[in-house]
Amino acid sequence: MSITRRTMIQQAATALIAGAAAGEGTVAFADGSRQKDPPRQSGDIKPAWTKPALAPGEAGKDYRPVVTPNNISLPFKIVNGVKVFHLVAEDVEHHLTKKLLAKCWGFNGHVHGPTIEAVEGDAIRIYVTNNLPGATAIHWHGIILPNGMDGVGGLTQKHIKPGETFKYEFNVHQHGTFMYHSHHDEMTQMAMGLMGLFVIHPRNPKAPVPDRDYAILLSEWKIIPGTYRPVTTEMTDFNMFTMNGVSFPATEPLLAKVGDRVRIRIGNLSAMDHHPIHLHGHAFKIVATDGGDIPESAQWPETAVLVPVGSTRTIEFIADNPGDWLLHCHMTHHMMNQMGHDVPNLIGVDVGDLDKKVQKLLPEYMSMGQTGMGDMMDMGGPANMAAMSWDGPFDSATVGGMTTVVKVRHEIDDMSAASWYKHPPEQVSKPATKEELEADGIKTDGNKPSAGHEQHKHN
Repeated sequence: MSITRRTMIQQAATALIAGAAAGEGTVAFADGSRQKDPPRQSGDIKPAWTKPALAPGEAGKDYRPVVTPNNISLPFKIVNGVKVFHLVAEDVEHHLTKKLLAKCWGFNGHVHGPTIEAVEGDAIRIYVTNNLPGATAIHWHGIILPNGMDGVGGLTQKHIKPGETFKYEFNVHQHGTFMYHSHHDEMTQMAMGLMGLFVIHPRNPKAPVPDRDYAILLSEWKIIPGTYRPVTTEMTDFNMFTMNGVSFPATEPLLAKVGDRVRIRIGNLSAMDHHPIHLHGHAFKIVATDGGDIPESAQWPETAVLVPVGSTRTIEFIADNPGDWLLHCHMTHHMMNQMGHDVPNLIGVDVGDLDKKVQKLLPEYMSMGQTGMGDMMDMGGPANMAAMSWDGPFDSATVGGMTTVVKVRHEIDDMSAASWYKHPPEQVSKPATKEELEADGIKTDGNKPSAGHEQHKHN
């Protein structure tokens, strides 16, 4: 018998009706057969947090602590087998770069808040004190816990009013990279900096323990040059992009010795933007999300990982290529600081004697941007503003924003973070000589390749 579309629809409808009539615990099919479904009584289904807590995990024994560049891990004490933390939400004056000071909101004097570290099976108690001018509530992003501890102001708890301290208490029975952030007036409070990372280490790790374990939280800001407060109503035109609350070159480097297994945990609590984070000089595998570990059979090599808003991604690689390697968002505007935004397009424009005329009124005036952002150096401007360029080991560099450096060395010492990689001379790109060009069949006019296309022909 041929099966028509009408026949298929009739059979599907029959299956649905039969399934409903079959009763709980069985699945009925269109041919009349039935298959028992395991019973799922609501009382038999228990979330992970209902498991009894284990003894508090110990650093150095049960886990290797993470390193959060430009930040710290939140201290804790153990009281009757419970790890007790204390977060204080407060005003914080914070440098996004050496020259850009912002008046933000943070935790315990940090923007963003310190990283909370725990171990699978730990009993956790977190006190949150609100020293802000308005109410708040703190959400533990991605962590499976009792509904009343979820931290959504007005929905799962009362607001934490100024001067109040609330207690959150739950057991953690998952591992991975998670986050915490305000969940009351999030548009304002997260834009002011109220967020942090929450790392839960596995109790008995199945995967190799990394030699270097780093944690980075991505965010974006709108701070108008010359001002100090983030613009919390911004939706599209962000002009500062940060890793752990700072922009390059203020970001602390990630150090690794040749042969080290390196883990980098990346969380994204930006307001609007996903970030493709690209690592130079190495390929890595994406080994986990905030939903759990990715089976090894499902991991694949990458050199860039897209970290969506509200998600975390964990990557791992073997550091086998010495040098100073950029780790950055590949959105080109996300590698810029304030000075690269909201400027006229002067590419290719001959300004003539405009500068001289304007300088009669503004002595320090200089037209910039005729060749792009590269000629827009730190030429002054408002008092509180992030510079466009910085002095690199070879030349001025126009890399900023959501960028850091992974420094891979044969040996790591106290100066490794501050020093630049010493390249073997033969491994550094340099100007080509006339003799080199002609030897490879590239015609020259003086020391420059000719304007023709002969150099593209194969010998």
